[in-house]
Amino acid sequence: MHKEILVIDDNPDIRSLVGSILKEQNFEVRTAANYDQAVFEIKKKLPDLAIIDIKLDKTDKDGIDLLKLITQKDKLIPVIMISGHATVQIAVEATRLGAYEFIEKPFSKEKILNYVNRALESSQLKKEKDIIENKLFHSFELIGKSPSMMKVKKIIDKLSSSESRVLIYGPTGSGKELVARKIHKNSLRSREPFIIINAALLKESTYEKELFGEELEDGNISIGALEKANKGTLLIDEVSEIPFETQANVLRVLIDQKFKRLNGSKSISVNIRLISSTSKNLSELVKIRKFREDLFHRLNVMPIELPSLNSRTEDIPLLIDYFKQKLSEINGVQQPKIDINNNSLYTYEWPGNVRELRNLVERISILSDNESKTHISKLIEDILNPTSSSFSNKDLLEKSFSSPLKEARKHFEKEYLVTQLKKNHGNISKTADFIGMERSALHRKLKELGIKGIN
Repeated sequence: MHKEILVIDDNPDIRSLVGSILKEQNFEVRTAANYDQAVFEIKKKLPDLAIIDIKLDKTDKDGIDLLKLITQKDKLIPVIMISGHATVQIAVEATRLGAYEFIEKPFSKEKILNYVNRALESSQLKKEKDIIENKLFHSFELIGKSPSMMKVKKIIDKLSSSESRVLIYGPTGSGKELVARKIHKNSLRSREPFIIINAALLKESTYEKELFGEELEDGNISIGALEKANKGTLLIDEVSEIPFETQANVLRVLIDQKFKRLNGSKSISVNIRLISSTSKNLSELVKIRKFREDLFHRLNVMPIELPSLNSRTEDIPLLIDYFKQKLSEINGVQQPKIDINNNSLYTYEWPGNVRELRNLVERISILSDNESKTHISKLIEDILNPTSSSFSNKDLLEKSFSSPLKEARKHFEKEYLVTQLKKNHGNISKTADFIGMERSALHRKLKELGIKGIN
């Protein structure tokens, strides 16, 4: 299937020229002559790539607004901005907001095709990486043989033939989403959608739209999480963060199994299994009237409590071995030689729980590069006890916050680029594609920061 490109420019000659160049290369081309046409085309169907002129017909809306609209809908869609009279500030702003490249008019046929092909290749690489990581994440197992984890696994097994609502308690990073996925995977709904809505990440004004969807004045429909999850499972993560007023509407859906979209008049029936999770004590929130008691009882049919990693340190060796194997598959690196008898692993508090341990193993996998157990043990101690290391994150932050903005940015950029280069085994092209930077620009940046070849 040919890639589809949306060309947005109020100059008919530019639209015709760019469209002809792209069609010669067998691209499908759609065009828009003004802001309103562009919005219509974007809402009708997202393209594989967009080429947008900065200045359009509306004085209050321009190409930057269209860039924001596309990246909000799908941040992996590359956008190339073009202009004949833009300032450096506008170019920088466009890049900051996610534009793949900024091209000044007039431009050559070779230049526009070069950027289009590179942008599509970069987008495809990122999509493939997301697919691989997503599949691997979905296949993660619930690791642990401690009594508390064995209890959790038994409850999950018992829930396989049940339709009961589940409320998962546990501190941040303890694996609540993973447990929810396992419940769904073991259920009769396993072939149906598994949809997640994180209540902690939504703005208060958007909860109902995200849950119930919305019918817009122009006839377009925004589908909410409840509709997406029909016949499957909906996980409401951090359910305690749903506004008190919205909780009543959620309760009504649980009772009636139907709802109306915002601005809609038609009732929509759904058949979903609801799983909720929280890192807060809902019983306490009920007492202080921050959470509805009737909704709490509807959600808390089958509670599951996940322990903190600090309370089940006997599972740490199993988790490390498991993450070493999985992360080597994801990142294409050798499994690091981690000494599971390292005392730091068991005396550390692990405030980020299993997620923090996973991040540690990934960081070691990238940074260790086939180092000895002794070297890796020292690296682990430096990460977990940053006050003992002269190259710790804490020192980096202190150095950054005590520096001018330019110097602080340089510190962070250097650590970021070194990490990405190690992850890609020093391959400049792969690193440039992953971080969304031109290869020549990356070379200049590495030289500027004093970063030499990394193998």
